[in-house]
Amino acid sequence: MALRQALQLAACGLAGGSAAVLFSAVAVGKPRAGGDSEPRAAEARAWAGGARPCPGVWDPNWDRREPLSLVNLRKRNVESGEEELASRLDHYKAKATRHIFLIRHSQYHMDGCLEKDRTLTPLGREQAELTGLRLASLGLKFNKIVHSSMTRAVETTDIISKHLPGVSRVSTDLLREGAPIEPDPPVSHWKPEAVYYEDGARIEAAFRNYIHRADAKQEEDSYEIFICHANVIRYIVCRALQFPPEGWLRLSLNNGSITHLVIRPDGRVALRTLGDTGFMPPNKITRS
Repeated sequence: MALRQALQLAACGLAGGSAAVLFSAVAVGKPRAGGDSEPRAAEARAWAGGARPCPGVWDPNWDRREPLSLVNLRKRNVESGEEELASRLDHYKAKATRHIFLIRHSQYHMDGCLEKDRTLTPLGREQAELTGLRLASLGLKFNKIVHSSMTRAVETTDIISKHLPGVSRVSTDLLREGAPIEPDPPVSHWKPEAVYYEDGARIEAAFRNYIHRADAKQEEDSYEIFICHANVIRYIVCRALQFPPEGWLRLSLNNGSITHLVIRPDGRVALRTLGDTGFMPPNKITRS
């Protein structure tokens, strides 16, 4: 009974674990692949957000922008009471909805020795054209394009931008490809443990920097495009929906695909599309 209670506490985040603790308790006493009967250690991963609520329980302050969390209740004027509190809360409340379009780069030459040599293939350039046409056909007033600084993402952005004249673009290293967190279930052929350590914090920083509800000063809904990489997008989707981020590798994204996240003023998040390439002919679709 004590063990069962301990597992429940760990699963709900009440035992003080990190994001990596989620569901790891079920592995206690279960033999690992390779015959090792030792339980899997719950490793602390500070970049993955710390302790999370029990699975299925939505954290309304996931982006640390919930108005009540931004008001110092200790400084409340007892005489003005609830009226003053309501006014202060309104000052922090978001009013607009953010539409975030996450675009995976097009097919590229994977055999390039250097990153700068991993340019788009002829098919990849066609894919980018199709993605640009699709975005333009939506008839939305896009506010900006933020893209990874890697060659394949830059070239994809160059082509898509031609179909969205006047939309500003910004390059960032935060959105570069990497391994965000050790996947669960693990993959035996790919264990870049040092890479998780190096890339995880950066990709989590990208999530925290770009994925959140609108600023309180934003009056109108925004439509923003982020052109980057499969691992980054998959991790962002899991984090935004408050799914276990360790499950990022269970998702699959085609080249040039469109993933559409919606963040409401109250912080609720919806996934409109995941990896959509329905606008491409079947013979143009790849996943490399």
